[in-house]
Amino acid sequence: MTADHVWRQIEQLLATATGRVVLVAPFIKKEVFQAALAAVPTTVEEITCITRWSVPEIAAGVSDPEIAELAQRDGRATVRLCHNLHAKLFAADDRCLVGSANLTGKATGRVPAANVEILVEVSTTHPEVQRVLAELDASSVPGTVELAEQMREQAALMRDDEDCPRVVVPGLDEQPTRWLPETRNPERLYRVYNGRHRHIGSDVLVGVLRDLAHLDIGPGLDEQTFGAEVLARLHAMPELRALTAAGRMNLADAQCALLAAGDLTSEQAQRAVETIAAWLHYFDDVHFVPTGPWEIRQGRELT
Repeated sequence: MTADHVWRQIEQLLATATGRVVLVAPFIKKEVFQAALAAVPTTVEEITCITRWSVPEIAAGVSDPEIAELAQRDGRATVRLCHNLHAKLFAADDRCLVGSANLTGKATGRVPAANVEILVEVSTTHPEVQRVLAELDASSVPGTVELAEQMREQAALMRDDEDCPRVVVPGLDEQPTRWLPETRNPERLYRVYNGRHRHIGSDVLVGVLRDLAHLDIGPGLDEQTFGAEVLARLHAMPELRALTAAGRMNLADAQCALLAAGDLTSEQAQRAVETIAAWLHYFDDVHFVPTGPWEIRQGRELT
């Protein structure tokens, strides 16, 4: 068996296509994507590629958003993004390969020291294949050239920042370290997420990018949906359990909880609580009550 056995499986499958091709993989490198496009007969008019892009993964070099430009140039292909994608699936008409291989050089054996991967052929009519394709169709968003350029630019900034979080592979790596919101101006988050950061200083910008990397929110959301995703992550923080459970949180108690973890100074804990409060005020329906130590309470303030 040759080192590029997995690639040969994919190439031979794509060459049989007459109607529609679907490429599903979290990580796709441009060289392998170009080879896959070339393997599809020119008579095939519809190629759908579903992948995922995140700024940390692009910065780490495991994904190439440039595939959007290749798809546009090809004219038959469209790229869509699913942020929680982990499935690998390659379909040509009624035939399908499912397994472990991404569309990367190491996964397909197109470069030395290839991964050990598996692809097994099933029919696209298999209920599980149909379930996954339907879920991807419902949840994916367009991976445009403009979005690709924006995320590539942010990845370049992140790569130059030593404090940015690295890519964590679930099940293999340790869990990421505890995250506390960094940027003091939460209104900047969506601006940067959406590529509008020309007038934000570089020192401030890398802090916003670190927050976005830890939040790990998929691309292409409108501002309201983005805000709901941020709020869900805030409410999942252990430091906010009192607010989530009782509808109120004493800021002094929150500061003490941060200090008890032992990795912050008193000044750092105070700043962290103030920053969390600013985020809650911006993203949540809360108000502040000066009852001795300040409290955050759920709901609108009564006048």
